[in-house]
Amino acid sequence: MAAKRPSALDRIDVKILAALQRDGRSTIQKLAQTVGLSPRASLERVRRLEAAGVIAGYHAIVELGRLAQPVNVFAEIILEKHANSARLEKRLAAVDDVVECWEVSGTVDYMARFVCADLAAYEELISGLIDDPSLGVGRIVSHVALRPIRRFAGYPEALLRRKGEPS
Repeated sequence: MAAKRPSALDRIDVKILAALQRDGRSTIQKLAQTVGLSPRASLERVRRLEAAGVIAGYHAIVELGRLAQPVNVFAEIILEKHANSARLEKRLAAVDDVVECWEVSGTVDYMARFVCADLAAYEELISGLIDDPSLGVGRIVSHVALRPIRRFAGYPEALLRRKGEPS
């Protein structure tokens, strides 16, 4: 079923989105109290936001450091042959260790975040990308993450509002 296009979000929708970003397991009753609506009205709004694709899903935040000691690497990927970008994108999307990847502007073509068991696994992965001439990768500049300073915890509430909408 195709997602319906959302109607304009009002300040209550924005409050709902902000609250669910902070706690996706919040009960409808708790959410209703937070946003000042009845539970039924809150549930209807959440369902409308889900149907419109504004809420795309819910995720558990896993503290991977309690399970393993993986290596996080941010990689700048520079293409030699841009005609092969679709093939590279498909390959990156299929690699489980690529947890995030963005096409970017500037001197770099892609920024990817790899989370691998160790540096040897990462080296093997990027060697496979560079050594495959059909992908057109010119070089990869790697930045090994030492520790997180701030992790993604949701979008700022100001970005959830439409332009010109009061706070």
